[in-house]
Amino acid sequence: MLSSQIIVMRSYSWFILISFITLLFLSGCDKKEKGVGRYGMLDENTPEYVTIAFLRSIYEDDNLDTAIALSDESLARILTRYHTNGNAQRHLINLKYDTVELTPQSNNDVGRNQYAEKSTITVFFSGMYDGDKIEDIRSIDLKKIDGEWKITKVHPDHFF
Repeated sequence: MLSSQIIVMRSYSWFILISFITLLFLSGCDKKEKGVGRYGMLDENTPEYVTIAFLRSIYEDDNLDTAIALSDESLARILTRYHTNGNAQRHLINLKYDTVELTPQSNNDVGRNQYAEKSTITVFFSGMYDGDKIEDIRSIDLKKIDGEWKITKVHPDHFF
């Protein structure tokens, strides 16, 4: 009788150990939020981060809520009137994409953004629309309002 209890306890111990290891592996499989910047490690308090978050909201989200929150008052009013992401892509940025990759390039000196009150970020767009590869550039103006970077204006590509 005692040997059968020991066998049951051992099998129970193995079951608990295997369950714990399985749980440990599965908890490591959480979906990570896609990072911003070249290596996905751009600081949230930089104009580059705000610019990419704004554009991702327009191109990847289901609504414009994040883009509106990252805009100043006048641009937020304009975005609210567009109602949909497609309208914002077509009229505000004048670029439509099915899939897009965004690469920011700052015009300010490196390390000086913490003291700046205004910034202009150039964004390189590369993506697909209706099976065609489209690459373009836009400049985004930002202003620090109440300690947070806000998008104030989207400029068309002035090189063409």
